[in-house]
Amino acid sequence: MLKISAVRKKSSAASAGIKAGDEIVRIDGKPAVDELDFLFREGEEVELEILEKGTFRVCTDELSVKSENDVRTCHNHCVFCFVDQMPYGMRESLYVKDDDYTMSFECGNFVTLTNLSDEELDRIIRLNLSPLYVSVHTMTPELRCELLRNRFAGKIVEQIERLTSAGITLHCQAVIVPGQNDGEDLKRTARKLFSYYPQVQDLAVVPTGLTKYREGLTPISDVDGEYSASLLDEIDRLNGEFGVNFVLPADEYFIKAKRQFPPVEFYGDFSQIENGIGMTSKLLSEFENAARPARRKKPTRVLCVCGMSASGVVESLCKKANDLVENLQASAFPVINTFFGETVTCTGLLTGQDIFAALSRARGTYDEVLIPSDTLKSFEDVFLCGMTLKELKKKLRFKKIRVNADGGEGLFRLLSRGK
Repeated sequence: MLKISAVRKKSSAASAGIKAGDEIVRIDGKPAVDELDFLFREGEEVELEILEKGTFRVCTDELSVKSENDVRTCHNHCVFCFVDQMPYGMRESLYVKDDDYTMSFECGNFVTLTNLSDEELDRIIRLNLSPLYVSVHTMTPELRCELLRNRFAGKIVEQIERLTSAGITLHCQAVIVPGQNDGEDLKRTARKLFSYYPQVQDLAVVPTGLTKYREGLTPISDVDGEYSASLLDEIDRLNGEFGVNFVLPADEYFIKAKRQFPPVEFYGDFSQIENGIGMTSKLLSEFENAARPARRKKPTRVLCVCGMSASGVVESLCKKANDLVENLQASAFPVINTFFGETVTCTGLLTGQDIFAALSRARGTYDEVLIPSDTLKSFEDVFLCGMTLKELKKKLRFKKIRVNADGGEGLFRLLSRGK
């Protein structure tokens, strides 16, 4: 449902009797779906069919609109679904399985395309909603139906061909389930997707996130260093075959395999950094570029909170900072994830309650604590568990808890200057 939220005073729309609260049924004869119908007609004269009022020709600049449609949700029951592995009692929004192509275009959310009608696919093409981020997982139709537990999931080849032939750019991902969509199937998937290059820009390869809340769910094994090394070698061979860095492995594979991270050039424009692709290389590069001799006013011990997988990287950066900054004693402070389970080792899934418990047990005294912003909800100082940053500070009775939202540059700045 698309409703008018405001009408410009003394405009032709206002003179025609159009008011806030009116519902737009069609725009130029096509069903009005959401704000995107207006976004892509900005400043144009359009024909609006308004419920119970008739048809009017107005300029889109004369109106503000608001969609009252619900977020398009997922029609799948993926064997690796992270939402199915969430504990009870968290904020409601964390249980919403969104699969909305408008959020993919506007926010970079990954979608599976399994809930799309032909009309919606036409709309994506007509509005040129590009780029989109697509959870492909496999290009083998039967296996995709099995992994997503959706009999319509096998249409992915047809959908990608239709979108790319219409000029839509795609960024794809494959969540890897060991023994199923890795090995030969991953090779087939990568080669098939690369056949659409450059409309398909890249394929992110990421591990399945496994929490301790998997009772009754499909058994999936965690991966070790040997598996990760073998996967990285196969990805290197594929990229060598393609002549471009098309297949992008998650940082976690490099950590588990104890491999050196690629240079930042490997990741291009970091189009999949929110997917854990290239985040570490970018952090290292930014830190190196920002690092220079400095001096703290007085001896200061700083703890840098991180997940277990990032501890080695963060500790190496702390040592570099200690060598450059007089009076600084910084160290990584890895926190075990007891909330989701110890198999969850990334920093972004740490909770306030685990950070609080770990800091409460910290040995010795410390002066400052640095917390990465990706542990907090976007635009809100609240952790996944519902604890707020303010509550954490109050519990610790410790004021100098700082949040780093500026990557490697921000980390060095906070270590060297404390602000």
